[in-house]
Amino acid sequence: MNRFSSRTEKHLPKNFYNIKADLEELPKPKLHPGTGQPLKPEELEPIFPKGLVLQETETSRDVPIPEEVLKSFSVYRPTPLIYASGLKEALETPARIFYKYEGAGPCGSHKSNTALMQAYLASREGVEILATETGAGQWGSALAHAGSVFGLQIKVFMVRASFRQKPGRRIMMELFGASVVESPSPLTRSGGKYYEADPDHPGSLGIAISEAVETAVSSRGAKYSLGSVLDAVLLHQTVIGLEAEAQLSEMGAKPDVVIGCVGGGSNFAGISFPFVGRKLRQGTDIRFIAVEPEACPTLTRGELRYDHGDSVGLTPLLFMHTLGMDFVPSPIHAGGLRYHGMAPLVSHLVDQGIVEPRAYGQDHVFQAARLFLKAEGILPAPESAHAVAAVIEESLKAKETGRETVILFNLSGHGFLDISAYDGNGRKTPG
Repeated sequence: MNRFSSRTEKHLPKNFYNIKADLEELPKPKLHPGTGQPLKPEELEPIFPKGLVLQETETSRDVPIPEEVLKSFSVYRPTPLIYASGLKEALETPARIFYKYEGAGPCGSHKSNTALMQAYLASREGVEILATETGAGQWGSALAHAGSVFGLQIKVFMVRASFRQKPGRRIMMELFGASVVESPSPLTRSGGKYYEADPDHPGSLGIAISEAVETAVSSRGAKYSLGSVLDAVLLHQTVIGLEAEAQLSEMGAKPDVVIGCVGGGSNFAGISFPFVGRKLRQGTDIRFIAVEPEACPTLTRGELRYDHGDSVGLTPLLFMHTLGMDFVPSPIHAGGLRYHGMAPLVSHLVDQGIVEPRAYGQDHVFQAARLFLKAEGILPAPESAHAVAAVIEESLKAKETGRETVILFNLSGHGFLDISAYDGNGRKTPG
């Protein structure tokens, strides 16, 4: 098969896929941060728009995508599914490798899929401001764009390490009209204690979440928006896997392995959940691999227990794999994966043995990204490069066995705004 990209409007789904409809047992419920009792949906409404709260508790398998959101999606979706003939040739592997290229989105990553949906829901309820956090800036950029589409003000607390490493993302957010603040900042009580102790504190997603939540609950007309972890966010991202399923079918292929990087879990869930659902319903033989950084090994070394999603304790307690709410990872370039916790649904699938977690070091990941750039002509985001590293590993295993393994992975974003991260990195070729 020569290099081929499948992208036609018929592949754009009209519904999101809700994996909770196919799980025999659901993850443990969220707990109220004050009482420790199971959280009632209405108790989330001071933080989130009501529409998002309803989707967080949704149990139907198919959740309709509103026409206004479909219209916004259709500008860039369906994203291409590309047959990686260049990578296959470079590795001399019998594996057939396909990747969903989410870098084709408006801001270069998968984050727009949930940003547009959340901004739409907020705008319907008269919300004026959405406060949020961002690591590497993909989520902040996507929400800034979505805010401009649906007429909302966006305030972003950007983790300091990434704020300084990735000025291009800050510029993009500001071009869309968003306000961007280095986190931890002196503007909130949550961030102030870290800022006063160390004005150069590298920050973490947990701290930035605390600042954004505090801003949302203390500002009139404001709500909080989250780019990963929540059930509803993972729901929105399933457009990726649903499209991939239709596109692969058109190409006459079925995946043996599905791979994605994981920080909070949204892009991995997006590519994998529709296929996990098929496995749960029909018993299909598919492996699922979630790849995280060794510097923030939530799934491979964290505990499965209740913990706060932020660093101060403002958010509900989630039953998830966690390194602890106080964990501050080193300032690696994969800023979107520097999160102490993991989506409860992804954690649940790991606990069930359905998803296999792996952790790689930054040098190894950057080597994989360099090979991919040479073979496919696309520079992966440092986050997505973790998935690429696993793809290479699985392709070389197929080479050893001679098996024509079909590998599907999510290239969740391009690295063109992360180019400085690669300066001096990834000069060796894996293999």
